[in-house]
Amino acid sequence: MSAHETVLILDFGSQVTQLIARRLRESGVYCEVWPFHTDPARIQALAPRAIILSGGPASVHEEGSPRAPQQVFELGVPVLGICYGQMVLCAQLGGAVAGAEIREFGRAFVDITEDCALFAGAWAKGGREQVWMSHGDHITRPPPGFRTVAVSEGAPYAVIADDARRFYGLMFHPEVVHTPHGAALLRNFTHRVAGLSGGWTMAGFRAEAVGRIREQVGGGRVISGLSGGVDSAVASVLIHEAIGDRLSCIFVDHGLLRAGEAEEVVGVFRDRFNIRLVHRDASARFLGALAGVTDPEAKRKTIGRLFVEVFEEEAARLGGAEFLAQGTLYPDVIESVSVSGGPSATIKSHHNVGGLPERMRMSLVEPLRALFKDEVRALGRELGLPEAIVGRHPFPGPGLAIRIPGAVDAEKVALLRRVDTIFLEEIRAAGLYDAIWQAFAVLLPVRTVGVMGDGRTYDQACALRAVTSSDGMTADVYPFDAGFLARVAGRIVGEVRGINRVTYDITSKPPGTIEWE
Repeated sequence: MSAHETVLILDFGSQVTQLIARRLRESGVYCEVWPFHTDPARIQALAPRAIILSGGPASVHEEGSPRAPQQVFELGVPVLGICYGQMVLCAQLGGAVAGAEIREFGRAFVDITEDCALFAGAWAKGGREQVWMSHGDHITRPPPGFRTVAVSEGAPYAVIADDARRFYGLMFHPEVVHTPHGAALLRNFTHRVAGLSGGWTMAGFRAEAVGRIREQVGGGRVISGLSGGVDSAVASVLIHEAIGDRLSCIFVDHGLLRAGEAEEVVGVFRDRFNIRLVHRDASARFLGALAGVTDPEAKRKTIGRLFVEVFEEEAARLGGAEFLAQGTLYPDVIESVSVSGGPSATIKSHHNVGGLPERMRMSLVEPLRALFKDEVRALGRELGLPEAIVGRHPFPGPGLAIRIPGAVDAEKVALLRRVDTIFLEEIRAAGLYDAIWQAFAVLLPVRTVGVMGDGRTYDQACALRAVTSSDGMTADVYPFDAGFLARVAGRIVGEVRGINRVTYDITSKPPGTIEWE
């Protein structure tokens, strides 16, 4: 990515650091998130055009608290410190930080005392603006050369600026939606202060990625494992554009997908893109191995182990390959690097079971590892993938199996698949599919007594869940109206024999959770 105007984000452990990167990408600025303890030589080699110091849970005045490489302040590029990052900037440049008498968490307001390059077109001197605070410390003395441009009740130096060196510090989080003009402040930093053009696009990424794949693979062959999800689909189509028939895709059908998804994958890849595809129906093998398995993690590991075994069998029939394609995304890369540790050696696997065995001696091709999920969808549209695949809700690798608490069998899978189909049909009919991040049904491990018509029933219950999210990191319940839920429940109970009760789960997704299932 050296051709881009790159911004480096140094991560101090904030749970919303990824949101900084997302906001920059949304304004056409390429950026990467690295841990705060990154080797200064690596930072020098990246040659970033600007640097952002993220928030974090530590207190900068405590012994052993994290610091940025001092080189960050000597590169001659703009630096923006956010929350803990502001404290780091202050402490390392000669200011002072202490615990605050008034701590601010959540919504707060800042008063704009001076004009500043960060505020152009967004905030004005004399105004008051809502922000999102999360701090128990505050600056007691700013570093030499800094002026105060905004204050709050608990932060007398809420925003500080050194215009000559282009160093800025914010006590609040501009990356979250609860700071209404936060994205504009970040854009002012990248476009106005750092002078970046914001020219990073999916069309440009596509062309560069094709070149990188050709350079990495050379005359070799690549095998890709298709799951039916957007990540593996986009990665495979992109690689096919780069190397053509030297890519072979293996679609291991474990029989736990939603209705019609297997047929759709085969049709798109064989008929629309003319990609070499092996479709292995191993559903009987997977269901046989899952018989009697009740522990959720044991289910995952069983499915993951079988997936690798079947994949290896089909790869051997193809004669093997030098490279293995994976749909690793940038959040996977970020999450594999702890702010207190280093890069993980674990390879992301299709079923989240901790990596592929060492006997699969292939080099990885991961063309999406610089992208967030929404960017992968944009790339898929750029490549011409149908919206049915590009816009599909996230679906876990183990599929319907982990949405059946307790033992899994063919009858329960068929029952849940029908319930899930009705739920999604009604969501689409109501025009709500794209407004929802993820919607699915769960077959509950209980049976309930009910009355249907003139007779009693003793059948199973199911739960429906739908959440909204902008990034997959946090989520909230989707607020269906009572009429919609009544209509869905009526269809499920009336059309699916074996179900006599439907509930709606209103649990929200907590922050910091990567996969919502």
